[in-house]
Amino acid sequence: MQRSAIFSIGSMSSTAMEHTRPSLSHPLRGQQVVPTHSSYVYSTATHLPEARPNTNTPVTRYTPPRTGLVASLPRSWMPYAELARLDNPSGTYYLFFPTLFSTLLAAPMATGVAPIQVLGTAGLFFTGALIMRGAGCAINDLWDRNLDPHVERTKFRPIARGAISPQNAVLFAGTQLLAGLGVLLQFPNQCLWYGIPSLPIVVAYPLAKRVTNYPQCVLGLAILWGAIMGFPALGVDILGNHDALLAAGTLYSSCVAWSVLYDMIYAHMDIKDDVAAGIKSIALRHEHNTKAVLTGLALTQVSLLGTAGIAAGCGPIFFVGSCGSAILSLGLMIWKVQLKNVKSCWWWFRNGCLLTSGGITFGLLGEYASQYLGLYHSTGPESFEQS
Repeated sequence: MQRSAIFSIGSMSSTAMEHTRPSLSHPLRGQQVVPTHSSYVYSTATHLPEARPNTNTPVTRYTPPRTGLVASLPRSWMPYAELARLDNPSGTYYLFFPTLFSTLLAAPMATGVAPIQVLGTAGLFFTGALIMRGAGCAINDLWDRNLDPHVERTKFRPIARGAISPQNAVLFAGTQLLAGLGVLLQFPNQCLWYGIPSLPIVVAYPLAKRVTNYPQCVLGLAILWGAIMGFPALGVDILGNHDALLAAGTLYSSCVAWSVLYDMIYAHMDIKDDVAAGIKSIALRHEHNTKAVLTGLALTQVSLLGTAGIAAGCGPIFFVGSCGSAILSLGLMIWKVQLKNVKSCWWWFRNGCLLTSGGITFGLLGEYASQYLGLYHSTGPESFEQS
């Protein structure tokens, strides 16, 4: 979750990575399955963790999906659609919105950038996020193919249940990576060089989630790199412009804090499995003061977001629309989420993204439109494009 080099570097390895589990004998042997016409067995989307986060009773049967996008596909395509999480777009949104934030924040700082170019750049970012999120899921599930079957929430993923062979999963991921490269080549060449520094972070994540209580921090550093990439995508030289560097850096840091916040809520869905398996996680480390940590992360996110706006020269529309809405949506989420209720954690993880990112986006859109139309000054669009 991608576009800039982040699509081919950051999101492919980290967007869908989950908590790792200890390797045991395969737990699905001997369980009842529903015969299918394929050599592989297909899982119902309702038994995937993304669609049944509130399941308390272990599921021992699975059937092909009967509703939703995945159910409308040819049966032989269904496992690949499930592998790419097409039935759950949340990961794609979490990849896309930081790139949209940076694009809208950078647009007034760019020279001669028309709205149609901003829209086209955002469209490329979304395409990259969609493609590379699928590649990241495939790569993650390949890493954890011997671990996922032992976790109730992940045991029916396509590779874990044998619906897709590891070899076919590699081919599927490779195809998506090539498609992501095609998207990457549509951006200015400098995007590649700005994306390269994310490589060490991406490589570190699979190790971090095995040895530290804070793998979500490393994950956020990796997948939120897109919060920087909107600037070079619109031709803004970050290294040559102090204000742009400060704006990009603080926006990126803000998005990382946001990532740790929502992933901490997500981690609470697995907390019982983590205890049983002896797995480290940020939810376990701060199980008894989670909401205090979430509050601190929310304040950090909004403060850094405001700093990014100051560096970019934003006006009151941004601070009221983006920062104000972020305070309200994050505060509501932290107040309402029931951390011991898996269904509640899933609802806020999925919908909290849309609430917070939607508010930030509308504030940035209003700010960009105001500056483009010259509402803050006596000048109009022509002067803005020449600035």
